[in-house]
Amino acid sequence: MKLRTRLHLVVTGLTAVFVILLVTAQLVATRARVREDIDGSHVVATQFLSRLVNIYWGFGGPQVVLGFLVQLGHVRSNAITLRYAHGAVIYRSPPSTYKAGRRAPAWFSHLLAPRIPRYTLRMPGNLELVIRSVVRPAILDGWDAITRLLALAVILLIAANAVAFSIIERALSPFPIIVAGLERLKKGDLTYRLPLLKGMEAQAIGAAFNRMAQAIEDNVAAQRQAREAQARLEERREMARLVEQRLEEERRLIAHELHDEFGQSVTAIRSLAQAINTRSSEPPMQEAARLISREAAGLYDAMHGLIPRLSPLTLDTLGLAGTLESLSRDLQKRHLPVKLSLRHDLRVELGPSVTLAAYRFVQEGLINALRHAHASCIDVELRADARSLFVSVADDGSGLPEEWARPGHFGLRGLKDRIEHLGGRFDVRNREHGGVSLAAEIPLDATPESA
Repeated sequence: MKLRTRLHLVVTGLTAVFVILLVTAQLVATRARVREDIDGSHVVATQFLSRLVNIYWGFGGPQVVLGFLVQLGHVRSNAITLRYAHGAVIYRSPPSTYKAGRRAPAWFSHLLAPRIPRYTLRMPGNLELVIRSVVRPAILDGWDAITRLLALAVILLIAANAVAFSIIERALSPFPIIVAGLERLKKGDLTYRLPLLKGMEAQAIGAAFNRMAQAIEDNVAAQRQAREAQARLEERREMARLVEQRLEEERRLIAHELHDEFGQSVTAIRSLAQAINTRSSEPPMQEAARLISREAAGLYDAMHGLIPRLSPLTLDTLGLAGTLESLSRDLQKRHLPVKLSLRHDLRVELGPSVTLAAYRFVQEGLINALRHAHASCIDVELRADARSLFVSVADDGSGLPEEWARPGHFGLRGLKDRIEHLGGRFDVRNREHGGVSLAAEIPLDATPESA
């Protein structure tokens, strides 16, 4: 059911209830008034006639009384009958000419008719004067009053509904416009705005609608921008992963070249220098040969220190545990005052992606602790179960600088991206008593394609 129909029904119902209450009150008042009029007129007529009849009877008997009654005629709301005691009527007053020929409906007369008073005056000569109330005129007056009231109520009802209909139509006229606006929003027309509507409430609803539409438009635009930004970010991450893979390949190629070609060349230089030193008898030549041999040895050691940083070639032969032990021994030799401990429990098979990520994680943690945090104690731990590899590097150094997460600091950020790319979790924080704690959990079934 429409709102305007419900409002019309409410107005009609309230008006009808008001009319019913008004008619009911009028009926009650009319009934009381009829009874009061009948009783009052009957008392007056009875007292008046009984005294006059007695007076006229004393002057001349029944003939004088009859002449008086004939001359008196009709008495309001009363019927007068002079008769013998056995029932023979001598005189009956003429009927009332007031609204002659009209009668109220029987149900109305029954509803309003009071108890009809009747008075009998007994006179000498076996005569009786009967005075009886007549209720028809009073009831007919009440019926006419009720009829006029009903007619007025019907006119009032029609007028009230007409006025209410006009007001309701004007009040509800903005609602189709609002509904049409909502439909346009539903269809995606987010730029639509409602015009200025008539009425204070409609204007408030229209203003709220326009604010809502603007908020939805802004939200959709923000979501679109966010999706575009997310897409660009994913593209950049994918590009970064491709660059990282390419870098790893280049590092591996460079490491192999250094190990195979450059290493052999340095070894050949050392062999030639030693041969010159052995075969030459001239001291300057021998000294030069020994100097070349020492420089070649230093270059060889530097090359072997650089190769693990480029690409851990021993991962394929020694595995993750052996490669990290070799890295730890090498760093321990270079930083003798530092206490470096390595614990590992790797009794499950690790994939190549997980192995390389774990090695880079430990390598980055060790380099940061030694170069930047100036740590004196570093603990490295690796353990694996059937599902994940857990790696942690903890030191007692100076802790993380405040700007470590700012753009331009790629070490830990790149490490975090590498771990999350494999579907793992990365955590870095300052320890309570100083130093930094790096921790990562990498699923063992992780591959760059599944991340």
